[in-house]
Amino acid sequence: MKYLLRHCVVFLLAAVALVAQAQAQDFRVGFVNTDRIFREANSAKAAQAKLEQEFARREKDLNDLGASLKTASDKFEREAPTLSEQQRGQRQKALIDQDREFQRKRREFQEDLNARKNEELQQVLDRANRVVRQVAEQEKYDLILQEAVYINPKHDITDKVIKALNASR
Repeated sequence: MKYLLRHCVVFLLAAVALVAQAQAQDFRVGFVNTDRIFREANSAKAAQAKLEQEFARREKDLNDLGASLKTASDKFEREAPTLSEQQRGQRQKALIDQDREFQRKRREFQEDLNARKNEELQQVLDRANRVVRQVAEQEKYDLILQEAVYINPKHDITDKVIKALNASR
């Protein structure tokens, strides 16, 4: 009786293992590297070019203002020993005010650029997610991951997604 019971348990365990293995083989997992999509997809490159064009003038103005401030500061350093106490104080105050204005404009520029960059990247990500869903449905994936500590390269479908994104443009 023990012999029969033991063999039944072993048989049941083997059957469970076979069923689990069969189900695991049907379960398809894919991985998408969103950083690569942001670097390599044509829509991401177009978004980057659009941002560069949109902010180029402000960036140039900011760089010019920074260069002007540096020139004024260098001039003050050279002339400070020959200036009266009152002139030195006035020029110092003017430089501090110019620097404060420069820092404010630089901060505003960075905030505006970051906000626009987030908007553009969100649009790219939304399109990429739609393409990921299409690829998953067409190729019958059960799960697509966008972040993982480790992924076997055979599960990486990023190239397929980038090709589909570039083709849908």
